[in-house]
Amino acid sequence: MTVEQIRVLVADDSGFMQLLIKDILSADKTIKVVATAENGKQALEKTKYYQPDVILMDMLMPKYDGLYGVEMIMQECPAPVVILSTVGNDNIGPILTALNLGAFDYLNKPQGNTAKLRTIDSEIVKKVRQAAKVDVKKLVAGRAEVNHLKHTFTDQRNYDIIVIGSSTGGPNALERIITKFPRNLIVPVIIAQHMPANFVNSFARRLNLLVPHEVLVAEKRMPIEDGKIYIAPGDRNMILRKNKASGKVVVDFVDKVYEEYNNPSINSLMLSVAELYGSQAIAVILTGMGRDGTEGMKAIKAKGGYAVAQDRESSVVFGMPKEAIASGCVDRVVAIDEMGEFIISCLS
Repeated sequence: MTVEQIRVLVADDSGFMQLLIKDILSADKTIKVVATAENGKQALEKTKYYQPDVILMDMLMPKYDGLYGVEMIMQECPAPVVILSTVGNDNIGPILTALNLGAFDYLNKPQGNTAKLRTIDSEIVKKVRQAAKVDVKKLVAGRAEVNHLKHTFTDQRNYDIIVIGSSTGGPNALERIITKFPRNLIVPVIIAQHMPANFVNSFARRLNLLVPHEVLVAEKRMPIEDGKIYIAPGDRNMILRKNKASGKVVVDFVDKVYEEYNNPSINSLMLSVAELYGSQAIAVILTGMGRDGTEGMKAIKAKGGYAVAQDRESSVVFGMPKEAIASGCVDRVVAIDEMGEFIISCLS
């Protein structure tokens, strides 16, 4: 997209909001709004007609909402959809479903006065530019099948923990990994997913309903136990530390600011895992923009741990895996649909 403009369709039931979004996008000379829609059905029809490069989709629209629009567009005329919607803690489920159906990414539309949208104008432009570069085939992944079987592990355990970092495209990628884990998972799984804080609880609940393992949002002083899956909250940088009194590994949080990304920082979590577990850790870096996680992956590898990265072909955004691979710390590059089974094969 170096010469031609990025052609965008804006779907929002508010005419004022359509104009405001169009004004924000038009300030970037590489972007052009080619059409608007008032609901999900119009978005589908106009996507078919205009064939936009990116669709900016509100979720809360009358008659045919954004979830309908995402589902039908990904079925009939796949295109990158960026969700731009006001969400509260009680209506995040449809957005997670939309991501699972193939939406590229999401942005929280500020609540209150519509002029507040100006506070995230650079984020909107950035997300549209990112979406325009994605291979839409990677967004239509299909549903993951859950493994309810037990795995035959040997008595010798090679690793004591799995730590995973992910960003754009991560919710679907994570789902495709942990659904492959056997019912008798023998180690804890710790996840740092770049995600708004108000999404994390709903994401954990969704996974809890999907897999036989207990999925928890990590809390301060929470003990880390085998067979459980822990997700870092989205408003703090998480670490693991050893409780001096009990000797158990527990959750903690730090105020340190990381250059690559914060709240949650993948590096923060992985660096603490490197210190506590050393050679007994498996580190996994998944799809996402930027280079968060590379420092942590290198630290785990330097301690003798094992480092795995998602491959280019299955990554929605190959940024974070690419940076980790380029650093020389990655032992194995694996496609997302093989990742879960591969990780389990490493355990014993």
